[in-house]
Amino acid sequence: MERSTHPAQPSVPGILIIAHAPLASALCACAEHVYCAAQQGLEGLDVAADTAPQEVLRNARQAIARLARDDGEVLVLADAAGATPCNAARALLAQAAATPRLRLVGGVNLPMLLRCLCYRNEGLDRLVPRAIEGGQRAVAEIAASAADPACPPAPCATPTPPCPCSDARS
Repeated sequence: MERSTHPAQPSVPGILIIAHAPLASALCACAEHVYCAAQQGLEGLDVAADTAPQEVLRNARQAIARLARDDGEVLVLADAAGATPCNAARALLAQAAATPRLRLVGGVNLPMLLRCLCYRNEGLDRLVPRAIEGGQRAVAEIAASAADPACPPAPCATPTPPCPCSDARS
C-alpha cells in the first residue's frame, strides 16, 4: 500500500463526542446538516442513563479504535465534566500510553463541534484551543438587533473539507 506524506501538514484527528443520550448523535446530525462531509472521522457515543460505567468505557475504547488514524490522534468532546461520559473518557486518557494520542475537552456544544470540523486539519495540539475558543465565544446574550456585536461570527469562513452539496442545504 502506497502512502503519501506531507510533513508540513499534520494528520486529521478523529473526533468522538461522548455525551448523555441523545446529545452525541444529535450533535453529529447537526454537523452533517451543516457540512455534509462532516461524518467522516466523526462519531457520537450516546450514554443512556442506565449504562454501566464499564460498558461506557468499553464502547468509548472501541469508538476511539475506529477513529484513530495514521498517528492515532483523537479528540474526545464530552458534555459535562464529572459526569459518566466524561469520566469514561478521562479513564481512557489515563490508560492510553501514546497510541492513540487522546485529548479531552468538556462542555461540548454545536459551535465547538463546528469549529473542530473547520480546523481539524491543523492537528490535535492546535485543535484543542480552537475547540475551547469556539465553544466559549458562542455563549452570549443575543439582542434583538441582527447587527449586535455580541453575535459571534460563523465558526470558520470555509468548511474543511468543503461540502459539495452546500448549495442544496439551508
